[in-house]
Amino acid sequence: MRIVTGRRGALQTFALTMVTGAIGLASARARPAPSATESALTPPGATHLDALKSRLAQAPRRRDFKTVPMILNQRDQWDHEALTEVLSYRPVSKQVWDNTDIGSPWLNLMRNALNSQIWSFKHPDFLAVSCTHGTAHLALYDQATWDKYQLTRLAGEKFKTNTLIVEQKAAATDPANYEDPAGPFSGADNSIPALMRRGVVFMSCHNAIWEQAAALIKAELNPDKLSHAALAAELTNHLVNGVVLIPGAVGTLPELQQAGFHYAK
Repeated sequence: MRIVTGRRGALQTFALTMVTGAIGLASARARPAPSATESALTPPGATHLDALKSRLAQAPRRRDFKTVPMILNQRDQWDHEALTEVLSYRPVSKQVWDNTDIGSPWLNLMRNALNSQIWSFKHPDFLAVSCTHGTAHLALYDQATWDKYQLTRLAGEKFKTNTLIVEQKAAATDPANYEDPAGPFSGADNSIPALMRRGVVFMSCHNAIWEQAAALIKAELNPDKLSHAALAAELTNHLVNGVVLIPGAVGTLPELQQAGFHYAK
């Protein structure tokens, strides 16, 4: 070990120490850290996915709109920070679903994809994203909005209420037993909250919101007599927690595909 003497030598040693420390800090930041809010429904080893969930939980969601335009042209009109986090997700195992029909088995299909990717192909960091529009988008509104605007009229008689945002009994079972046919990874727990806890990102299409506001006005389901822009804003403000608002589903799909997401429908 060489001892450095003198003022110049001491300064050189201090500078070297600072540079080395900075490099180490940068390296530490480049690696995803385990999330402090790690969900019991993400598998062991899902380090990247847990880190993404933590960042998404902290990303701002604006839900205080008074009016919104037909075409969004400013980043503060959608959840830009959260969308950027998803587009920047580095693991290659990731899939985007083009979901349009609330009555289709869309939640079941995403659940099956998760199970196969995680336990069959051993990709614990697999990320599934739902680009949600059409009638499937109605499932992203809270129950108060369903009640106020009689969204059953748009969703169909099969959906008297928004059952897809209700936690199922299977959510209370032991997640360690992933083979449980009545457990949280089975068809007994095809719900939006359960999939969110597994890391699935549900994206809300602004174009769908605009079109659904138009449909409500046409059907005279607009009790406050709001303008089209104000009604679309109110619907936007009542998306369920955790949803990521995007400018439009079909317009965002190419962005996700360019970022490496595999398309599924």
